[in-house]
Amino acid sequence: MKTAIVIPARLGSSRFYGKILANINGRPLILHVLDRVKKCKNVDIIAVATDDEKIVNALKNEHVNVFMTDINCKSGTDRIAQVAEKFLQDVDIFINVQGDEPLVSPFLVDKLISELKTDENLNFITAAYPFADEQSAKNPNNVKVVFDKNFYALLFSRSLIPYNRANIDITYFKHLGIYGYKRNFLINFANSAPSKLEQAESLEQLRALENGYKVKIVISDADSIGVDEPSDIEKVEKILRGENL
Repeated sequence: MKTAIVIPARLGSSRFYGKILANINGRPLILHVLDRVKKCKNVDIIAVATDDEKIVNALKNEHVNVFMTDINCKSGTDRIAQVAEKFLQDVDIFINVQGDEPLVSPFLVDKLISELKTDENLNFITAAYPFADEQSAKNPNNVKVVFDKNFYALLFSRSLIPYNRANIDITYFKHLGIYGYKRNFLINFANSAPSKLEQAESLEQLRALENGYKVKIVISDADSIGVDEPSDIEKVEKILRGENL
């Protein structure tokens, strides 16, 4: 099964405009993401899906496929679906590595690909990592996920889930911003209407749950700090330099 990693990359982030080109240890953020995915073993194509010539110019020496997509794409999934339909018609599996994840684990990406290749009934997969403490879990920028005993998602939320009314010992899980899709699912999903929960939480993976699709969760061995706001840059720089936070 032919596999592509596609990194959706746009300048117009509402919380941090232009972050995809933000300087991290002397290089644009998007290049650090590419550094990570180039270490993946089970990939046939690595591509960036963008809507801006500034991002194209930043990638001109990177020997990576760059596809121009519609500026009106509402999400990274929509952007990747457009790539699937217009440019990569022979690809079976698509991995969505977000362009603001410079610490994404190549091992985790390979694990998602392996799961999709070996389970013919699996169409949509993502990842989670246990929070170190409840305080971090309370941050609405950190999306939470709860899942059943077979590691299929029950709910994603920016709120703290589950609500620990009984005050028992419990582990909260952080949803990591990486997705894998089979081709037909990706295109059908992107063409479906946004759901109520998705609109309420601004989390597109909720559309899958509301429409009755199963979402498999892989537990990652490593956390991944995304760049959501300017203050995250210093944290990422320290990690990349091997320093303690």
